[in-house]
Amino acid sequence: MDVLRAALVWLNDPLNWTGSKGVLTLTGEHLGMSLAAVALAAAVALPIGIVLGHRRRGGTVAIVLANATRALPTLALLLIFATTGIGFGNRPTVIAAAIFAVPPILSNTYTGLREVDPAARDAARGMGMSGLRSLAVVEIPLALPLIGAGLRTSAVQVVATIPLAALVGGGGLGVIINDGFALQRYGQVLAGGLLVAALSLTTELVLGGLQRVLTPAPMRARATAARSGV
Repeated sequence: MDVLRAALVWLNDPLNWTGSKGVLTLTGEHLGMSLAAVALAAAVALPIGIVLGHRRRGGTVAIVLANATRALPTLALLLIFATTGIGFGNRPTVIAAAIFAVPPILSNTYTGLREVDPAARDAARGMGMSGLRSLAVVEIPLALPLIGAGLRTSAVQVVATIPLAALVGGGGLGVIINDGFALQRYGQVLAGGLLVAALSLTTELVLGGLQRVLTPAPMRARATAARSGV
């Protein structure tokens, strides 16, 4: 209870919210690293998932290989990077978090493209669309809900993983937790953890709402009917 009280006191101190190590600055840095990691992962995983899903082959092997990266602890990757030219700080954290974010994006993109109704593909071809045009106009839009879910999952995972940057000289909200441990201020440690949890939940809610807005109404209705068993 004393730790919780100390955390609330820390969070209510205006001095902890400003300055180079204040909550606002560290939150901005945290979000910047998270965005860079998700963008890097998406740049790799989306094209692969789209091509394999469109061709409907080779995806299983790619997903298994991508999921194998989850067996590598992110902290271990950071320590490995520290011994190479990548070094310490934010850059290795972004790369490690991007590696961690690839599997959900890749698997959801592949599954979304693969599960597009064959009748929709045939209709597109019957209208004289090329394979590439069918992919862009028909298949990807129909797969967007699953693709969006993969991006949302990876984003939340990355936001929750970025605090490890503080262990290798990086920034973000993990600095609050790391400094709290160093100074044995466990109320500060808890405050940092609460801030990371709040940021992760906010990311989930914002991206979930955005995904819902961008999903066409007929597809939302169909998904709702499927969940209710209609």
